[in-house]
Amino acid sequence: QVQLVESGGGLVHPGGSLRLSCAASGSIFSINLMGWYRQGPGKQRELVATITNLDSTNYSDSVKGRFTISRDNAKNTVYLQMNSLKPEDTAVYYCNAGIKEIGVNYHQTYWGQGTQVTVSS
Repeated sequence: QVQLVESGGGLVHPGGSLRLSCAASGSIFSINLMGWYRQGPGKQRELVATITNLDSTNYSDSVKGRFTISRDNAKNTVYLQMNSLKPEDTAVYYCNAGIKEIGVNYHQTYWGQGTQVTVSS
């Protein structure tokens, strides 16, 4: 059974920083694409950033230059460093990963349970 567990959310003032982590566990053979999505109040879930297993990254225009995605393949973990946070960054943040389990011939998409980030003065 594969699980993604996020941590690091919380309340921060505008201009502040937070670092989110998401660790994958279980019978994992390999992980290809990993990413972060978010869903703000009354909004649809949107892409924040993705990173491939070769460390190629992609960011939404709204976070480019402020957020940095990274991964530690040895720990099956993806991170999101968020700087210069704005009130409009308030959302539940979800991690996402394409994981091939041991004994399975394809990658399947898994989601974490979400972690709340609130940016407010």
